[in-house]
Amino acid sequence: MPLAVCATPIGNLDDVTLRVLAELREADVVLAEDTRHTRGLLQRHGVEARLLSYHQHNEASRTAELMPRLLAGERMALVSDAGQPGINDPGARLVAAALAAGVPVTVLPGASAITTALAASGFVTEKFQFLGYLPRGEKALAALWEEFASWPHAAVWFESPHRLSASLASLAAALPEREVAVCRELTKRFEEVVRGLSGEVAKRFAGPPKGEVTVVLGPGEALHAPDDLAAQAVADLVAAGAGRRQAADVVARLTGVPRNQLYRGSL
Repeated sequence: MPLAVCATPIGNLDDVTLRVLAELREADVVLAEDTRHTRGLLQRHGVEARLLSYHQHNEASRTAELMPRLLAGERMALVSDAGQPGINDPGARLVAAALAAGVPVTVLPGASAITTALAASGFVTEKFQFLGYLPRGEKALAALWEEFASWPHAAVWFESPHRLSASLASLAAALPEREVAVCRELTKRFEEVVRGLSGEVAKRFAGPPKGEVTVVLGPGEALHAPDDLAAQAVADLVAAGAGRRQAADVVARLTGVPRNQLYRGSL
């Protein structure tokens, strides 16, 4: 495949797939956000490859330079420092240009700080919103917290250590009773996940921590509809001719209220 978008470890260098390692070995050139960082990964797994820098400061010019080579059939592997290229990391421009030119592109999945933090948070995450990095400025943050005050699902974002204290303080001032999980150094030796109400967690991180940080905001409203409304919905469906078990199953899937509870309540 001419262009392979390869996910790399978010911390622990052993969290790389066999497919990615094989692709890095076979590629004519590996496009790396930081060649020094990627060289460490390659050395860890005994991979020899030709490296070329591809980062936010040269993304436009490098894409223009690489497209004729891709069209000529050169095989390239694209990596970022951690996680999936193109997701808050360089890469989307090259992928878009390749697809527009008819160059085959494949994505090799792997570790993700987003999904790792969501799983570690312990929050219900059937649905979530990814925010990238938070906006700068107190007014912009206040507007964001107002938007998410009634957001019924989890939200996740990346945060720089030196901005974490300010963003948590802003969140605590706006939504002090909201649950939040701060995930630091995921998959690394000193991994830490701090969960609690935003006011409590903000005090825990009054100063900047060390390492990479991903934050998960818990749901703003109960994911379940009030039990009486769910029970009424079951009753309405039964009155319309639906079977009790079928009605309970449908309403449970829509509201999250336990099916057995709805069925027993309808008897």
